[in-house]
Amino acid sequence: MNITGSYQNMFRIPELKRRLLFTAMILIVYRLGGHITTPGVDLDAIKQFFEGQSGTLVALYDMFAGGNLSQATIFALGIMPYISASIIFQLLQAVIPYFEKLAKEGDEGRKKIQQYTRWGTLGLALVQSFGVSFTLERLGVVQDPGIGFKLVTMLTLTTGTMFVMWLGEQITEHGIGNGISLIIFTGIIARYPTDLLNTFQSLRTGQMHWLTGIIVSVLMIGVIAGIIAITQGQRKIPVQYAKKIVGRRVYGGANTHIPLRVNTAGVIPIIFAQSIIMFPATLGPFFGENAFMDALTRMFQPPHLVYIVSYSALIILFTYFYTAVILNPVDLADNMKKNSGFIPGVRPGKKTAEYIDRVLTRVTLPGAFFLALIAIMPDLMIYYFNVPFQFGGTGLLIVVGVGLDTLQQIESHLVMRHYDGFMSKGRLRARR
Repeated sequence: MNITGSYQNMFRIPELKRRLLFTAMILIVYRLGGHITTPGVDLDAIKQFFEGQSGTLVALYDMFAGGNLSQATIFALGIMPYISASIIFQLLQAVIPYFEKLAKEGDEGRKKIQQYTRWGTLGLALVQSFGVSFTLERLGVVQDPGIGFKLVTMLTLTTGTMFVMWLGEQITEHGIGNGISLIIFTGIIARYPTDLLNTFQSLRTGQMHWLTGIIVSVLMIGVIAGIIAITQGQRKIPVQYAKKIVGRRVYGGANTHIPLRVNTAGVIPIIFAQSIIMFPATLGPFFGENAFMDALTRMFQPPHLVYIVSYSALIILFTYFYTAVILNPVDLADNMKKNSGFIPGVRPGKKTAEYIDRVLTRVTLPGAFFLALIAIMPDLMIYYFNVPFQFGGTGLLIVVGVGLDTLQQIESHLVMRHYDGFMSKGRLRARR
């Protein structure tokens, strides 16, 4: 079945159709909210300020907020407080026994962690909204500064963040795909039409040579294909379960596998590395004409060798760190041993944990280097090819990853009802 047939099948299943329409409706609400400006802000002045913030933490935050920060909308904080709270509680599971115990308690434990994450989101949103209001007053883009403006801004931005979080949870529960990821996805792709128009304008005016345009297009296709391969790539470790006879019934005896992904850490290593590498450029303007800060800022900006080496090393380091946090070989080995499972040729327990750790270390290496390449590539393309937009890095990884995840969820709905999906190879045929 072709792709057109798969699209038609999506709307032949009532439940899937309902979920798709619900998701589209929620995302439209999110985009409409992104056009409501925060009270008391001079929009023209803040747009002028953001024109000089390329390559700073502010620009990175604005990307995750879907451009709402640079437009000072009620969704200016976006979903970033929620993401920060989620990462914090995920890291706490590795260092605090209480949260580690909750994570192992199944659905009830996950619900408690989710509730803690919501409260953490509220706290972070209040702190960040106060910081935004204070910064806006310092920049002189506020029409009537004072305690009243600070309180209104804190209330507006915090409410906006909690509402966006609620929208994401509604998509996850009643729609299709991961709601939080889709909200970030929508904010990123909303910039693509403008980027395409800028590219055509550059080609038309001669700022970019047509041969360069072809090379960049081929490179973009290759990069997207590479990201899909790395995202989907995994090493399968075979696992066997011993048979158990209870009464007249035989349990176990199944053969399965442990999928170790090439990119287990996802996009988080790049976010962590960007937060550190952009710090000098973010602090630079606050020091005025300072020779040391000017030199430091230039060193940590592309295409300086210090920037490239430091950025790449941080990404590789954080890839291994975050992979170790979210995937513990000792826990995997203990769970297998409790359920009478074993890896053929490897003794259960400590030897199994060492084997999984060794395989995971080797599998993660190409993924870490690929993440570093993807992160550095957009800066080099802008510098050497004069590309008028950011292609690669965090945004592209999120777009491809979320797109694949959403397609897989749609695929599961289609296959369950005996339709061919987008990723099937013709094994199933639609029943008429």
